Amino acid sequence: TILLMEHHEVPFISFNMRIRAGSILDPSGKEGLADMTAELLRKGTKNRSADKISSELDGVGASLFFSAQHDFSFAQSEVLKKDLDLLLDVFTDILTNPSFPQSEIEKLQKLSISNIKEAKDDAQSAIRRYYNAYLFGNHPYARPVSGDEKSLASINREDIVKFYDNYYAPSNIILAVVGDFASVEIEKTLATRFSGWNKKAAPPIKLVEPTPIKGKKLLLVDKPDTTQTFFLIGNTGISRNNPDRVGVEIINTLFGVRFTSLLNSELRIRTGLTYGARSSFSQNVVSGPFTIFTFTQNATTEQAIDLALEILNRLHQKGITEEQLKSTKSYIKGQFAPDTFETSDQLAEILVDLEFFGLDEKEINEFFAKIDAFTLTDAQRIIKEYFPKENLVFVLIGKSEEIANIVKKYASQIDTKKISEEGFK
Repeated sequence: TILLMEHHEVPFISFNMRIRAGSILDPSGKEGLADMTAELLRKGTKNRSADKISSELDGVGASLFFSAQHDFSFAQSEVLKKDLDLLLDVFTDILTNPSFPQSEIEKLQKLSISNIKEAKDDAQSAIRRYYNAYLFGNHPYARPVSGDEKSLASINREDIVKFYDNYYAPSNIILAVVGDFASVEIEKTLATRFSGWNKKAAPPIKLVEPTPIKGKKLLLVDKPDTTQTFFLIGNTGISRNNPDRVGVEIINTLFGVRFTSLLNSELRIRTGLTYGARSSFSQNVVSGPFTIFTFTQNATTEQAIDLALEILNRLHQKGITEEQLKSTKSYIKGQFAPDTFETSDQLAEILVDLEFFGLDEKEINEFFAKIDAFTLTDAQRIIKEYFPKENLVFVLIGKSEEIANIVKKYASQIDTKKISEEGFK
């Protein structure tokens, strides 16, 4: 699918591509395969070395980036109009003729494993990977997109070539192009450039809804050298297509997004227990995670967790006021400023996002109307349905010696893991 938007006020042409080849397709024990495949695309083709690719792109100031997420892999690129032909030469060569050199695979493996180990030194960088693994269990969303120490080491060139051959095909791709061009001309250009790409059909992707956790369970990841406890509390949340997504955004903004949110006001501004507290809903193809996140000194771990749970309970018991609702609506509208859709790269990302999730321009055009129509009655229903109170998952990274006895009161199921152990499960 090709999406085109002429934007003649800028000198750039921006590309945003999504390939239905995310980490949900990583084989068991090969977590990180989708991400490695995407990153290796720039490391050489049958016609160009990695150095030549970098030299050509750098020579005209063009950007080109590949990576992966749970639901898809993606590419982003931007170039001046005068250098479009050169970018397309490189871009199409990378997509259709990758060579996956063994030397580049080995370098990326070593770097990626090193990055995982570094992330574990920084609890804030690692905690969401532990949380997803613990929350989603055997569901594909449990897989760390960038893999882990063991899975990355097990990936070989054959795995990468097979993954590319299975999922990198025109039928599996959405490409949005925005910038200073004539649509008719660039459509012909793109059709010509990609005409030689194998028209094979990619395998169908079956992704079921994750099962929410019932009851309360807790994972404590022991990091003996830390002076702070990092924690996430939550459960499964919503999908990108959930019909209540605007209402969820309104309540969550008030609860844990803006600086004066309920969470941050109590945990940071009033008590000083942390430098910041937030809540979030990751909107994926199916329900992603809902999380409450913050961190605190070891000595105030119990106080901070108790307060976070108290704020969540207060949301259920007292709801929100008309004044809070009005203020939150104004805040969201202010964040949704016109300049969000001004640059060519912003527009390209929006186009490809809407297409990928099966949405249309109503997502933008009717956004303010949906905000305006949201009532206190709607708020009560959203809080009850989407902000879990009794069924909660806790993941903590902290010094077990100091907090292990404290956290036992929060869940009937307590699991432990040392941060020095391989993997996140």
